[in-house]
Amino acid sequence: MTRTAAATRPVRRPSAVRALTALLALTAAATVVVELLNWRYAPEQGFPLAVRTGWALLRSLGFLILIWHVRRGRAGSRPLGLILALTTVFAVGRLIVPRNGVPPLPGVLGFAVLTALCAAVVLLLYRSPAVGGYLTRHPGRLVIDRQGISWREGAPQRPQVAGWLLTTRVAAFTYSPLMLVPCLVAVGAIVDGRLIAVPLVVLWFVAGIAVSYAVMLSTFFLLRGRRWARGLLVAVTLAALTVDLPLCWLLLGADGLIRDGAPLVAAAAVALYGLRRADRPAAGAVPADPVTAR
Repeated sequence: MTRTAAATRPVRRPSAVRALTALLALTAAATVVVELLNWRYAPEQGFPLAVRTGWALLRSLGFLILIWHVRRGRAGSRPLGLILALTTVFAVGRLIVPRNGVPPLPGVLGFAVLTALCAAVVLLLYRSPAVGGYLTRHPGRLVIDRQGISWREGAPQRPQVAGWLLTTRVAAFTYSPLMLVPCLVAVGAIVDGRLIAVPLVVLWFVAGIAVSYAVMLSTFFLLRGRRWARGLLVAVTLAALTVDLPLCWLLLGADGLIRDGAPLVAAAAVALYGLRRADRPAAGAVPADPVTAR
């Protein structure tokens, strides 16, 4: 049971929403179990695997945050769930394949189960009418009016395609961590005595931080209908790929390019696809005011 600022009557969550909440909790637990299995059966339990495993384990916390948003009916739950499910599959999948030989059977079975759970999460989020009808609320904000000071739900003034813009925004916010994780893995090259890698690692780290601020700036104006923000976000996406993929190749080799570059490529593809879909007017949508879209 939950209450909203706009209504005092309790709102009962649909059965599909309760099922989604349980599925998310199960997926969070499965993420931890699969990562522990991968660590247990990994032939090399070195620093790179520890960093990648720790990053993948953070997905369990992400699913708990998603549960919080779903229980409160937040409209941003859909894009968050999509990106979380997609990056979880990539983060776990890149760990079960060893450098040599075949992956262990427990890890493969665990990855298959986790992939099925993530797919079920996405299907419920995007294909269930009950879930879609429930996830319509927006974060609250402080409102000052004649009645005094109150905390109310604040629906943003956005076009009907805001769902795809939110998906683009969430996907773009993963650029920075997806760059910083392999950067941290590359620190192992410095520890191993490859001091020539120091400038490249520093450049990688600075680029990862800069991308986070650039994404924050571009998506802020993107959700407010500024056309130029779309071009800026595309430029940031291409810049992130241009910096990250060659450095993965140079410092981590082909194995690192696949393990650490592929998740960023997937996130960039989702962001650009969402941006393209947002350009398509929704059926029955009213054209945006050209003055506010500048």
